[in-house]
Amino acid sequence: MPAPATGSAPTPVNPRSRVLVASLIGTTIEFYDFYIYATAAVLVFPQLFFPSSDPTTALLSSFAVFGAAMVARPVGAVVFGHLGDRLGRKKTLVVSLLTMGIATFLIGVLPTYAQAGWVATALLVLMRLAQGFALGGEWSGAALVATENAPSGKRALYGTFPQLGAPLGFIIGNGLFLGMGALLPSAAGADPSQPSEAFVSWGWRVPFLFSAVMVAIGLWVRSRLVESAVFARTRESGGVRRLPLATVVRSHGKQLVLGTFIMLATYVLFYLMTTFSLSYGRAAKDAAVPGLGYGYTTFVLMMIFGVLFFAAFTLVSGPLADRYGRRATLIWVTAGIVVFGLVWVPLIELGTLGVVLWLVLGFTLMGMTFGPMGALLPELFPTSVRYTGSGISYNVSSILGAAVAPFIAVALWETGDGSPWLVGVYLSAMAVLTLIALLLGKETKDVSLDDREAASTDDATRTRAGSPVS
Repeated sequence: MPAPATGSAPTPVNPRSRVLVASLIGTTIEFYDFYIYATAAVLVFPQLFFPSSDPTTALLSSFAVFGAAMVARPVGAVVFGHLGDRLGRKKTLVVSLLTMGIATFLIGVLPTYAQAGWVATALLVLMRLAQGFALGGEWSGAALVATENAPSGKRALYGTFPQLGAPLGFIIGNGLFLGMGALLPSAAGADPSQPSEAFVSWGWRVPFLFSAVMVAIGLWVRSRLVESAVFARTRESGGVRRLPLATVVRSHGKQLVLGTFIMLATYVLFYLMTTFSLSYGRAAKDAAVPGLGYGYTTFVLMMIFGVLFFAAFTLVSGPLADRYGRRATLIWVTAGIVVFGLVWVPLIELGTLGVVLWLVLGFTLMGMTFGPMGALLPELFPTSVRYTGSGISYNVSSILGAAVAPFIAVALWETGDGSPWLVGVYLSAMAVLTLIALLLGKETKDVSLDDREAASTDDATRTRAGSPVS
């Protein structure tokens, strides 16, 4: 792990506004693309790409493809991490964003199962894997742009800006779906929880096609970035590793494992509060596996209200983590997630007010746990392997948490005869694992992100202790 910093932070070579906008806009687009897939996976993909006489089986199949992207994310983390640690953050971020945008746009023009059979399903899986591959390289690069250019004492605050892309992407993506639903309403007497025929026929494609506009804006912003001073000095001093993956596994294996499990509760909560909750909220009360019975528009508006708290507390978490430390802040927040998982059924049973409170509390905790990750995970690794190390931890955790979370949640929901109490227990159990990882880890607030500065600190420490410097 990098040594504690003793000097001042390196002077950023990018203007502050450019750093914040570039780190925010890319993740907003990436999460927008992911959210619109998650929404379509609940609303239309089960019937368009996974026909089955059993609606639950079709939904689980759709969720399985949703989770498949999580498997591709660590692969993307390795590939883009290698490029980012060798060639630089800027070029790698442009490629990852372009990959994500192309895959998302192509989903919007895919034939359905009725038109092309299982070829359509296979193409959807392929595009979904491409999305996951791209996101595997996007997050860590955006986090590094923010934290490596942050002024002294404000790394966690700067690190919240790429995290803020998650709630913003949710609001934009679901807002666009709501807009399409309003423009293409269901016929009179139709089930309000189901999308209209026009929406199923072509309306769902619009959010995917619209991503091309957002990607063009993101590429323009990122093209104006220059490399951080920290990475530039590492490259100039010959510190770039030929094989960053081999170095990070060999020398920083403990940090990889701790980072993966520190992120676990965040992922499980994230996808339970978005993907699973949308299924549970829309399922009819008299269905084979009963849900809350809300119409799609009503429940998504309730979710968007909750996501506003997600955004607000993502920003709040940054100054708290800068002042009290990442580890201390996350220990308390993770303990709150453990409790939340055990009490969310009593909250839901209070009626609509309780459901809103459930969403608000869940998304508040989401912001508080997600925000500090933008600084903590990069701080676990030196500059020469930071892109690779933080990306692998972040994305391997996506397999353990996000890839299986919606699938396990639906299975537990069925097992509980329509009550999600087992889903809450599952969330609490995953949060306990994260709590253990946090207790085993160390505080990273005061580490240096500059390899040269960290090395000189190590040398000085060994000299004072009477040890020779190699």
